Amino acid sequence: MISTEKLAAVREQFPVTQRMLYLDSAHQAPLATSVRDALVAFLSEGYQTAGPKPVWLRRAEDTRAAVAKFFNASPSEIAFTKNTSEGLNIAANAVPLEAGDNVVLIEGDHPNNAYAWLNLKRKGVEVRFASLKDNEIATAKTFEPFIDDRTKVITLSHVTFHAGQVHDLGSIGKFCKQHGIYLVVDAMQSVGVIPLDVKALNISVLAAGTHKGLLVPQGLGVLYVADGLDELQPAYLAMSSMGNPPADYIARADEMGTRKDALRFEFGNVNLPDVHALHAAIDLIEGVGVPTIQQHVLELGDLLLKQLDELGVQVVGPRERGQRNHIYTLALPVQEWADFFSRNDVRVSPERGGIRISLAMFNTVEDINRLVDVIRVGLKEGTPAVAA
Repeated sequence: MISTEKLAAVREQFPVTQRMLYLDSAHQAPLATSVRDALVAFLSEGYQTAGPKPVWLRRAEDTRAAVAKFFNASPSEIAFTKNTSEGLNIAANAVPLEAGDNVVLIEGDHPNNAYAWLNLKRKGVEVRFASLKDNEIATAKTFEPFIDDRTKVITLSHVTFHAGQVHDLGSIGKFCKQHGIYLVVDAMQSVGVIPLDVKALNISVLAAGTHKGLLVPQGLGVLYVADGLDELQPAYLAMSSMGNPPADYIARADEMGTRKDALRFEFGNVNLPDVHALHAAIDLIEGVGVPTIQQHVLELGDLLLKQLDELGVQVVGPRERGQRNHIYTLALPVQEWADFFSRNDVRVSPERGGIRISLAMFNTVEDINRLVDVIRVGLKEGTPAVAA
């Protein structure tokens, strides 16, 4: 678990913790002071100097390098997008799929991943769904029955948003490599909370937004595309996509070759304010360390599960370490309990199957104890009421 001294320093970065019990980082991370300061500094530069764009662009490259290090990738493998959904759609349209090819997903995974691939049915691409219960995790064996010689892609969320399963990317990535299948991963719920080594996991493409584990407001995403996958081509082009962009800014039909790196999927100006914020967020996260953050939220989860058992409250997802991490969905009636938590200044999310609790590096043992006290009062009242 994070040391007491370091945890106190981290918690001070999140003033929201003084206003409410915040257990909803899987929906939106609260703004940290250092991240806010980076945004303010960017806006001040624009306000005072009308924007030192060359300086901003150099800083964007520094952030790209920091993101690459985060994933054990190279900067040439990182592009900036708007969000996870854009990254997944870029992947779906970049993979060279033909009519009769198929893609395999998990039934009930995030709909924005499913829609990106279902959209290809109009081109004759088949989309197959592997069934999985909320308390199960996906492994290579989950997908084996759905694979044939026309399977080109396996795609899934690393951590599910609704039940918190942590799928076994190790075995799935090894399987994909052995069978020449692209592995496309939605890392929205894992990045910044679980260590991610894209090389060790044999990931072809990874997409993630930055507004959860990466602590940045909405509007920025990161996309990893493994070097060497030159056959993956962007569905739309801008000058920034070109391998030999025209110095005179005149497009020529005989100069249409795209870049060989991930920046062929990056189009024009990126979200520079959030890019500045992301660098500050990564500095904050690395000051603690993702492995330490993971261990911290796991230990808080251990305590939460123990106390929920004492109350007789069930969780929807898996309970074993390695299969769960920082997301826990409590089997409590959503309509009554969502309002109850809100009236008691507890920030959570209603989710399929119950109330979702998500833990972050700034949460504490005291937060878990307070949550359990609130639940205990609601259960004692028989119907949710305001806790004393």
